[in-house]
Formats: sequence, structure tokens, C-alpha cells
Amino acid sequence: MYKKLLGQTAIYGLSTVVIRLFPFIIAPFVTEKFGPTALAPFIDFYSVAGIIIVLLSHGMETTFFRFAEKIEDSKKLISTSTLSVIFASLLFVAFSYIFRTELAIAFKTPDQVNLLTLIVVVLGLDGLSTMPFVILRKTGRPKKFAIIKIINGIVNFLLVLFFIVLLPKLGKEGFLGLQYNADFGIGYVFVANLVASAITFILLIQELKSVSFKEFDWSLWKKMMAYSWPITIAGLAGVINETMDRQFLKYLLPDGTNTEQMAIYGAVCKIVTFLTLFRQAYLLGIEPFFFSHAKNENSGNSYAKLMDMFVIVNCIILLALCANLGWLGPMYLRNPAYNIGLPIVPIVLMAAVFLGIYLNMSVWYKLSDKTIYGAYLSLLGAIVTIGINVYFIPKYGFWASSWATFFSYFAMMAVSYFLGQKFYPVPYNIKKIIAYLLGSMLLSILSYYIFNGNFYVGNALLIIYITVVAITEKDIIKRLIR
Repeated sequence: MYKKLLGQTAIYGLSTVVIRLFPFIIAPFVTEKFGPTALAPFIDFYSVAGIIIVLLSHGMETTFFRFAEKIEDSKKLISTSTLSVIFASLLFVAFSYIFRTELAIAFKTPDQVNLLTLIVVVLGLDGLSTMPFVILRKTGRPKKFAIIKIINGIVNFLLVLFFIVLLPKLGKEGFLGLQYNADFGIGYVFVANLVASAITFILLIQELKSVSFKEFDWSLWKKMMAYSWPITIAGLAGVINETMDRQFLKYLLPDGTNTEQMAIYGAVCKIVTFLTLFRQAYLLGIEPFFFSHAKNENSGNSYAKLMDMFVIVNCIILLALCANLGWLGPMYLRNPAYNIGLPIVPIVLMAAVFLGIYLNMSVWYKLSDKTIYGAYLSLLGAIVTIGINVYFIPKYGFWASSWATFFSYFAMMAVSYFLGQKFYPVPYNIKKIIAYLLGSMLLSILSYYIFNGNFYVGNALLIIYITVVAITEKDIIKRLIR
């Protein structure tokens, strides 16, 4: 069981790491090239992109895997779910293009209609690619899944470097008649993303050949929507928790400081990618595993053991980042204008650990068909996020946003645990989990805030923590090595 899971996670994880690693690697080049004011449009539009993607997919990914366990007619299932997402994507692109000027004004960016149009097309293409990727996962073709994801990352990475690093150095000569336009600036990053998304969709068109309008089943679609709409609500609330604080900063702070704080906050939060890479890879491998092993007699014990490993790895990454943030942060951002935001990073990292645990716990409402509780929990988090941001941002700026994220994910994690033990009990080692969490968080606070990010003290604390974990978990480590 563990061998199969780790194998799937390794393949899906490789592609996920690459697709997220390239933007992560690109970020220092972008922050070095563009200060907070120039970077603001990118942070602004992409902070809303998550909401659009959730609406376009409307929970069909998870719903597909759930119904695949119940329905034998795979063609009907594939066509119904895929056409639903295609229709939503095309409708979004058409509506947004027609009203692009009005949308730009509503975003307080009336001079950036072109950039808004670019991001609309990117999101439309990403929406169209959603179900083909799901089909690849379901039909057991992780290699093709990984290759296409990696191609997307490489294309985006190379084009960004070409546009903002190489092209300016070529001066008036340019490249094949193409010259760098300083006025377009951050727009080159949008163009790179657009080309990468278009190539990805072209590579996935083959998966759409099995989709047929004749196979679309209204009755099945209604049942799938009944299952998926709570997941959609949960996804929307989740995005509010994760990225909409940028919009709160833009609208709640005075003009002149709002976009700068939004850009600084968005840039420093990129450092959290170190931690979210592992989480994303793990969840891609674990979701099909949860459903396929739900009927096993010892499934609860398996879920509990996996949670232990998940928490341990997250806690080590958290402490490692905080222990080295003093040198890693400035080196990564490459622009002193962003360093003012580094002190909030440990808070956001801790929040990311809470989110990972919550997502891992979500197995209880997915397997018990109580997805409505996923919506309730995400709405709880959104209420906390909105409340803290609205009340405290005018006074504390992005510090309020970081603490809102912290308390939001903590509330979701805690309430989900208690609800899960009522509806779908999993014997989590809760005392061990709390001990690992508190130990990692306290040592992270000591390392960064008390010892001012001292490299030697921080890494000494990290070594002590890893040693304690290795001694405590020596049996499971030996098993994993075998």
C-alpha cells in the first residue's frame, strides 16, 4: 500500500513540484526587475485567478473520482463532467471579454484592460485543461500527466527569462524584430503564461476525443452537481482564505500605499511555496488512494499513519525555513524594497501547516458524502479571514492579513477534527500531532523572532528537532527505507 502510494506521489509530485517550482524560481527575477508598484498588477489579477478556476471546475475533479467508484459507464461520466467544465470555461471567456472594460474599472485598474484580457484567456485555457488532466489520473497515466505539466513549467520559465532578462539586453536590435518595451513591463509575464497554457491545452486535446455530446447525461449531471456544489463553495471560501487578502489590502488601505503593500505581501508569501510544494504533491497522490481504500477494514489506521508522516515532514520544513529565513529571504527576493515584509513569513508558514492538516482531514466528509460540511468549514475560515482583514487592515496593513490566515486555517483544522470524529472517526494520534506542531512552532519563533534569525542557533534547533523525531519514529523510518 505504502509503496504504491509513494510511487504515485513521486510521479504526480514531480510534475507538481516542477510546475510550482518554475514560478518559484522565476519570482526572484521578477521581483528584482520590478519593484512593488510595477509588480502590483500581477499580484492583483492572480489573487483573483484562484476564484475563477474554482468556478470553472466547480468541484468536478473530486466529484469525478467519487462517481467513478459508483458508475460503470465511464464514457458517460467523462463526457458529462468534461462538457460541464468546458461550457463554464467558454462562457467565462466570452462574458469577461465583452465586459473587459467594465471589469477593469471595477478592479480599480482602468488602464490595464489589456492585462486583464490576457489573464482571462489564460484562465479559460486552464479551465479547458482541467478535466483532461483528471482523465489522465483516472486512467493511470501519470507519466503523460507529469510530462505535460513539466512542459508547461519549462515553457513559462524560459519565456519569462527571455522577455525580462535577455530581451532588454539585446537593446534596439532585439530578437527577430521583437524589442523590449519598458512600458509593457510586467505584461511579459502574462504573455509567457498565456503561451504555456495554450501549449498545455494543445497537448491535452487528445484526451477530449472520448467526449461526446451524445453521452452527456442530464440526470447524472444533476447528481454530480448535488455532490460538487458544496465542494465548489468550499473551494471558493478556501481561495478567499488563501489569496483574497490581497484584494482587501487594495481596497481597505489608502491609495498610494495599498498597491505597494499588496505587492510586498504577495511577493514574500512566495517563500511559503517551499512548504506547499510537498503538500500539493502529497494531496495529488492521496486523493485517489482515499477513495480506493475506503472499504478496507484497516483504512482508518492507514489514514492515521499517513497523517503522522504528513505532519512530521511539514513541521521539519517549517522549522528549516524559519531557521534560515534571515539569509534565505533577502537572497530569494533580490530587492530590498520587499524585505520589510519578511517578518510575517513565519506566521504564514504556520498557517500553511494548519491548512495542510485540514486538507488531509477532509477525507471524513468526502468519504461519508457529507461534502456540505466542507463548505461549512471553508465558510467558517472565510468569515474569520474577512472579519480580521476588514477590522484590522486599516491599522496594521499586511500584518493583519498574515494573522487572519493563521487564525482562519487553525479554526478550520480544529473544527474539522471534532466533526470528523463524530461522522467518520479516524484514530489520529492527536497527542503526538500536537506535540510535533507545538515543538516546531515554538522553535521557529525562538529561531526567527527571539534569536533574530541567527543561522547557527536556528539550524542547531533544527538538528535537535530532527534528532528527536528520528528517535521517536525510528520504526516507521526503517519501514519507509525498506
